[in-house]
Parts: sequence; structure tokens; C-alpha cells
Amino acid sequence: MDSRREQTQLYEMLRNPNLRDEGFRQLMAQYGNRLYWHIRRIVVGHDDAEDVLQETCIKILDNISSFRGDGQITTWIYSIATNESLRHLRRQTHLFQSIDSLAPTLISKLQAETSLDSNKAEVVFQKALLTLPTQQRIAFSMRYYDELSYEEISAITGKSIGTLKANNHYATEKIKKFIKEYGL
Repeated sequence: MDSRREQTQLYEMLRNPNLRDEGFRQLMAQYGNRLYWHIRRIVVGHDDAEDVLQETCIKILDNISSFRGDGQITTWIYSIATNESLRHLRRQTHLFQSIDSLAPTLISKLQAETSLDSNKAEVVFQKALLTLPTQQRIAFSMRYYDELSYEEISAITGKSIGTLKANNHYATEKIKKFIKEYGL
């Protein structure tokens, strides 16, 4: 991710009431786009991603004093974004229903937001991702799109590195199978 010094400076700005607004602008300039796409890969819809990003920003500002500083601030921010995304998905489920049961709904949302001129292979790849169990999808997306190390993903999700490697492996195999079945 980014240098430790830049993250420390950002952290100090967010904690200082006189520099908080500037710190927040800097946070969004540096990480806003990456956070949006990280969230969007979990919740799928643009409007949902915007809502979750807004909730994430509120949580970051409200809880900056709880950041202990023993890890990277970006890891802490990604953790909040991931948790807010999962919370958003949980609100869409019924009692005793798993987040994973939302796959058909998320695929429908993907299709509704996909333009006619979209790359067919990319759409099939996105559908393949949405058929994965949520934890596999998150682990795979963080490795593939965000290019995070297993150590960083572990710090964000609280999952062991071994579990993340297994999730990524199974996700990769399932995606390959899905794409092969689609004839690509």
C-alpha cells in the first residue's frame, strides 16, 4: 500500500480537529476510488456502493480515535469498508438467511447495471465472482483487484492466512470452471 509516513500524516490530520476536513479530503483523494470499487465488488450496485462508501466515511471519522496505530491506517479503512459492505448485504437478507443466498439478486443487479457494449468476458467473470461464497469472493477480489498481500487481507478480514489462501484457491478453481462452462 502506501508509505508509513504518509499514513501517519493522514492519521494525525484526521485526529486533529483543525485539520480534520483537510485530512478527510486527502483521505478521499488517496483512497476514495479504491474504496468505492472495493465496496462495489461486494455490494455490486452503484447506488449501494455510494451508500456504503458514505457509511464507511462516517465510521472512519467517528472512530478515528479508536485506531490504535499499530497497523496501517489503510488496513483499518479497508476493514471498515468490508464490514460496512457485509452489514449492507445482511440487511438485504431475511431472518436466518445467509448472505450467500443473495447471489441471484446480485447477479440480477449486475445485469441491470451492465451496458450493452460491455465486454462479454468481463461480464461472465463478474457473474462467476458472484456465484462464489461471500468470503471466497472477498478474498479473491482483494488479491486480484486490490493486489493486497495475504498478510494485508488477514489484517483486514481477521481470517488466517491459510484460510485466505484456501479461499483464494477454491475461488480461482470455481471461476475457471464457470468460465469454461460458459464457453469462454
